[in-house]
Amino acid sequence: MKAKKHKTIPWSREITGRIPLRIFGTFLCAAALFAGLVSCGGRSEAKSSDEDSGIILGFSQIGAESAWRNCNSRSVQEAAHDAGVQLLFENAEQKQENQIKAIRSFIAYRVDVIAFVPIVADGWDNVLREAKTAGIPVLVTDRKIVTEDPTLYAGFIGTNSEEEGRNAGRFLVNKFADEGMKKPVRIVELYGTEGSSPAMGRARGFREILADHPEFSIVYSESGDFLHSRGYEIMRSVLDSGIAFDAVFAHNDGMVLGALEAMKESGIAPGKDVAIVTIDAEQAAIDALRAGEVNCVIECNPKTGPAIMDLAKRLAAGEKIPRLMHVEERVFSEGDVGLDELAPRGY
Repeated sequence: MKAKKHKTIPWSREITGRIPLRIFGTFLCAAALFAGLVSCGGRSEAKSSDEDSGIILGFSQIGAESAWRNCNSRSVQEAAHDAGVQLLFENAEQKQENQIKAIRSFIAYRVDVIAFVPIVADGWDNVLREAKTAGIPVLVTDRKIVTEDPTLYAGFIGTNSEEEGRNAGRFLVNKFADEGMKKPVRIVELYGTEGSSPAMGRARGFREILADHPEFSIVYSESGDFLHSRGYEIMRSVLDSGIAFDAVFAHNDGMVLGALEAMKESGIAPGKDVAIVTIDAEQAAIDALRAGEVNCVIECNPKTGPAIMDLAKRLAAGEKIPRLMHVEERVFSEGDVGLDELAPRGY
């Protein structure tokens, strides 16, 4: 099996009356017939607590591709319930067109605030202009967007993808320096969804650190779309092609866990024969770190629900919010004291 050709990725881009809630699903199905707004597939979900704040939040999630993503969705849903926010939750099933339809359905329903996780950075200006015209503030979360008009959204809350990439680069530089290795260090990179801000940011930050260390080189880089199965397939292809490498940098745990399976099938001891660095800090990755199969796990905090609800309430009240907010995150490395005492990750 031949390895796919290395791809060049543009890393430099940065990135008054409502329909009653109980009949929202019926409204969406009818609207889809004449406006193509959403499909009536049972994906909409409304939640409210006994003490309803009166605020309705439309939230578009990109999918359920990983334990991290499912935790992120649970965090939003549970926080909405606790805050008394009525939540219209839409799963886009990894398709931008589904997210655009969901946002338009939220506009038609006249929600108080819209929040969404953009699957890719580009292509949002038209639908966000519609939200602005309707007077509905928009909060971007987890992944950033590229837009011609920054006033189309109120702010962003999520992870610092560039710093995550820098942390990955720093770990590898320090690890090989500590081991006294002077020879070239060859890296296989499994990057995320093309055009997504985490993939672009993590790649930029990683390369920023390596730029000062010419002995490090990326010998192979391919998108695994943040999927476990793709991580396995790409690593299987790399191994079959005979490409030699000393380290793996994966943009998320799902891909690296798939890559570990492929390496072990080939008799390679990950974490020992090859240095492994990954991002997310799912429980499975922490377990692999404890077992010595992963050398560094960089946290990407999925538990943003409470902060999103606080920001949604402020936006609904007409308040301004910060344009850029990053959540707190940690780095877990081999040899860390207290690694075995870490509380369960919950994802």
